[in-house]
Amino acid sequence: MTQPSQVPIANRYDFVFLFDVHNGNPNGDPDAGNMPRMDPETGSGLVTDVAIKRKIRNYVAMARGDAPGYDIYMQERAVLNRAHARAYTALDLKSESKKLPKDDDKARGLTAWMCANFFDIRTFGAVMSTEVNAGQVRGPVQFTFAESLDPIVPLEISITRSSVTNERDALQNDRTMGRKHIVPYGLYRAHGFISGRLANDARKGTGFSEADLALVWEALANMFDHDRAAARGEMTARSLVVFKHESDLGNAPAHKLLERVTVSRAPGEGPPRGYGDYVVTVNEADLPAGITVEHKI
Repeated sequence: MTQPSQVPIANRYDFVFLFDVHNGNPNGDPDAGNMPRMDPETGSGLVTDVAIKRKIRNYVAMARGDAPGYDIYMQERAVLNRAHARAYTALDLKSESKKLPKDDDKARGLTAWMCANFFDIRTFGAVMSTEVNAGQVRGPVQFTFAESLDPIVPLEISITRSSVTNERDALQNDRTMGRKHIVPYGLYRAHGFISGRLANDARKGTGFSEADLALVWEALANMFDHDRAAARGEMTARSLVVFKHESDLGNAPAHKLLERVTVSRAPGEGPPRGYGDYVVTVNEADLPAGITVEHKI
């Protein structure tokens, strides 16, 4: 089940990811009746980093299926200790409650086995120090919350159902009313960071490889096409601007690179209702030494 040996990435990356939603709910808040998440002070829409990672996981599961090395650790209703137990069995080790093997090489071997077999562990990291302890690892790929470029105005749409679930409801002739929350339009911006050092460190690296990196770019470009739902409306990946560092530690501060990507309103009146209402500009002049720009979308 182990992934074939791959060379870990040797560069750092910082990137800007733009996506939009049209008449949908990009990330509902269960503590607020599933309304679109918002910053109450600015009115900007929010999409959590967890939601973005979930979509990447789902895409990888669809695109790679049962291919060795591409299992997904964080799945719906997954029992995580079962995955840890697989590592102990594969390495012929005995599990002592809440304790890693005292032998450092064996302990690292457990964590390395989890990284090699689970795509999302070697990508995003994981805390696996539960009853069946498989250690913990910092993932090289991390995201910020996505935030809309303009304030959003969520709409609460009334809906009815024409069918009932049982005979009792049928006798009442009750057409139950419901609510659906949507954002008419919102362009969201998220930042991402990929550490080559957390991928290739001899003792603590996850082994995140060039093939894994290409799969992350592929997922960001295509994941919304396989995440359609009535509640989410139309979501589309619009731009992915990547700053590649020559070294694994980096050649320039991330914020100075990300600030080179600016998004402004195109001339016109009224609220934004499409991607054409914005202008995206990338300043590629006088880049710091060791930095190159790649446009993935």
